Amino acid sequence: MRLLGVVAVAAALTVAGLGAGTAQAESAPGCSSTVQIGSTAYAKYQGEISASVKQFKGCGKNWAYIYVWDQFRAKHLDYYLISFIAIGDDAFGYKESATGARELWSSGTDTLAACTRADGAIFGRDADYGYAETDQRC
Repeated sequence: MRLLGVVAVAAALTVAGLGAGTAQAESAPGCSSTVQIGSTAYAKYQGEISASVKQFKGCGKNWAYIYVWDQFRAKHLDYYLISFIAIGDDAFGYKESATGARELWSSGTDTLAACTRADGAIFGRDADYGYAETDQRC
């Protein structure tokens, strides 16, 4: 019976978004009123999700966000993140993290009038650990 209780608690945490490895971000640096636009994209490495990529809007700007999942971090520490807003093949607000970062926000971009998507990737010294882009929002 005790095992069923543990399984029920774990399932409840996952449904609530806790312990699922997904991003819990609510606001970009310097902007407390961001909201996600579009769907979440998922970077994968060796068949497993390594990170979530989201696009936000707020404070008159677009923001890209990447969050590394806990199960990836437990196996890999020598990586860095990139995050940016894309319009076609052009990158705006490009940011690169320090080694082993858990998350990364792009710079805010003045691109609300354009059709944009958020791009994010995880790179290691000798490996590409995953890339994802959100759907385009106009």
